Amino acid sequence: MMNCRNASPDSKLRSFAFLPPCSRLTGWLTLLLLVASVARAQQPPAAAPKAEGSRTESYAALKYRQIGPFRGGRVGAVAGVPDQPNLYYFGATGGGVWKTTDGGVNWQPLGDGTFRTGSVGALAVAPSDPNVIYVGMGEHTWRGNVSHGDGVYKSADAGRTWRRVGLENTRHIARIRIHPTNPDVVYVAAMGHCFGPNPERG
Repeated sequence: MMNCRNASPDSKLRSFAFLPPCSRLTGWLTLLLLVASVARAQQPPAAAPKAEGSRTESYAALKYRQIGPFRGGRVGAVAGVPDQPNLYYFGATGGGVWKTTDGGVNWQPLGDGTFRTGSVGALAVAPSDPNVIYVGMGEHTWRGNVSHGDGVYKSADAGRTWRRVGLENTRHIARIRIHPTNPDVVYVAAMGHCFGPNPERG
């Protein structure tokens, strides 16, 4: 029997069938390892385990639904309070301001008897004090017919009472932004008269 260590150079040139036993064994093992590697490489990668409570699964069952209010027409302004997820204010283009504290199950009208016009174009809640609310009157969703407003109103008690604070002749207010830390500093984007010139716009 020929020893692998003592195999002559000529023996390496012989066919596999005539190799010494130890060379044949090494060859078979190499072939088996190669086949196993190829088979493993052809297997599809294992799917990554799904994270429990992933956002996709959590929100999959949620569906949009109409929560009202069922009067008021088009919506031009909506605002909420970040740390009060069920509190929202709604400004209609022809139906005033509404408030919900239960995520839309019930709505309460605000400003009736105080607002001189019913069309709301902008609404904002102060980031530093959720009791402070500004409402800009006059819709900004212009069409062939639009409803104008009469300036900006402010509430310091979460909508229970209101007072007009200016810009009576802007007619249409598109946006209101309140300073992050000072609720008395307010920026208003006023569109002015939609069918003619007027100085109170900008």
